[in-house]
Amino acid sequence: MRKYFQFDELGTNYRREIMGGLTTFLAMAYILVVNPITLTLQDVPDLPDALRMDYGAVFVATALSAAIGSIIMGLVARYPLSLAPGLGLNAFFAYSVILGSGIPWQHALGAVFISSIFFLILTLTGLREKLINAIPIELKYAVGAGIGLFITFIGLQSAGIIVNNDATLVGIGDLSNPNTLLSIFGILVTVILMTKGVKGGVFYGMVITIIVGMIFTLIDVPTKVVDSVPSIAPTFGAVFSSFGDSSFYTATMLGIILTFLFVDFFDNAGTLVAVANQAGFVKDNKLPRAGKALLSDSIASVSGSVLGTSTVTSFVESSAGVAAGARTGFASLVTAGCFLLSLFFFPLLEVVTSAVTAPALIIVGVLMVSSLGKIDWTKFEIAVPSFLTMVTMPLSYSIATGIAVGFIFYPITMIVKGKAKEIHPIMYFFFFIFLLYFIFLQ
Repeated sequence: MRKYFQFDELGTNYRREIMGGLTTFLAMAYILVVNPITLTLQDVPDLPDALRMDYGAVFVATALSAAIGSIIMGLVARYPLSLAPGLGLNAFFAYSVILGSGIPWQHALGAVFISSIFFLILTLTGLREKLINAIPIELKYAVGAGIGLFITFIGLQSAGIIVNNDATLVGIGDLSNPNTLLSIFGILVTVILMTKGVKGGVFYGMVITIIVGMIFTLIDVPTKVVDSVPSIAPTFGAVFSSFGDSSFYTATMLGIILTFLFVDFFDNAGTLVAVANQAGFVKDNKLPRAGKALLSDSIASVSGSVLGTSTVTSFVESSAGVAAGARTGFASLVTAGCFLLSLFFFPLLEVVTSAVTAPALIIVGVLMVSSLGKIDWTKFEIAVPSFLTMVTMPLSYSIATGIAVGFIFYPITMIVKGKAKEIHPIMYFFFFIFLLYFIFLQ
């Protein structure tokens, strides 16, 4: 085991890897709560049952897909990088596809499955790395930041801090509402923990908020801690039912598939490079075993769609594990083991409400927006597409629209600036694809 994971060469040991793996799990454990709540649209009242996924099944799919993805990443790519259903992607899945377009969740899973198969093919042929490399780094950062703002906006809405206002579109909600006050308390606690550098601060913030909610009778005390694993039957394999429905084969679904494809491109690539840099793996601007890491991500997403969850991707929270000492894939195996154990603690999720998860969404948004500091804002030709990508996502309530706007403006500003030769040919392809997206799919 030590030889396979190159403990000696990387200067690590079992203790550091185990601590790193546990730290990563604590940092991303919130996804076990946030993903089921997001995909089942728990904060949306009066939603038709046909559009609402089964909560228990999504929880199991979340834990299993995270475990599978982390195991493959650990064993095949040997990176201390763990995977789970991505936050930005699950928000698009739930709020844009199901709620916004009224598309059945089975069809949404079908879109994830097809995009994942495309990922797998592109990865095996080596095209995926070439496409990722063709996208300007500034736009990659802008996409990550835009998703962060979108997630934060959703969190503020879930908390009741930001509400609809007919005169100004949005406005401040009723801050005297007990559940809103609980969310504000959760934000303050989480901010304090994160500022103090507490590993797993987001997770601990949720736990403290739950306890306070119970004390003030805003949250029911659970009757059980450990129970049998919920059935995954309601979602397992449901993806395949969509392929026999003629309504699945539409231009709208094509746009959704492309969105899943592009968003996961940026999300996974950015996280992989960020964590690899932090761990000191990047040499001469090259990432060893990059193909295997991308392959792990592709297989995990295919598995996740079959199990019943949105796109599985690498988690930037893995950086917390690296900071704690993780340097090999053994840490990812530890994280995977924790996700498998979590299956038996499903009853605890009954105490997690939108007031508890909202702070996590807001704080994760803060972490994702940090990438803005890496964009050269002094170059107007770069600033414009980056800014429009970032702000359009939350304002249009669509990740796809934000990406499309940024990718359309980038070639325009670069050409006007006289930098047409610096534009990769693939970016022109993206330009025309997104023009067609606005013309025919909006």
